[in-house]
Amino acid sequence: MKLYVGNLPHATTEQELTDIFAAFGAVVSAKIILDRDTGRSRGFGFVEMGSKDEAEKAIEELNGKEVGGRTIVVNEARQREQRDNNRSSFNSKRRF
Repeated sequence: MKLYVGNLPHATTEQELTDIFAAFGAVVSAKIILDRDTGRSRGFGFVEMGSKDEAEKAIEELNGKEVGGRTIVVNEARQREQRDNNRSSFNSKRRF
């Protein structure tokens, strides 16, 4: 089960994220989302736990917990909306 982890301190590493969640079970993956331009953390990430039970325990124990001086948000990750390839007719055919 994949979890969203928000309001992370910008200095948090993927290894630290793994270590925090490992107390609740097997961590399949941990990913901090970085800004494309600066390479800095955007303050959130995703953790995939080995089972639904482990993920639910992590949510129960970690949501609202303070990490590095910030209160983190932990909940089940939602699927990203399918992007519409034709987002805007304004941008679809540029004429100059």
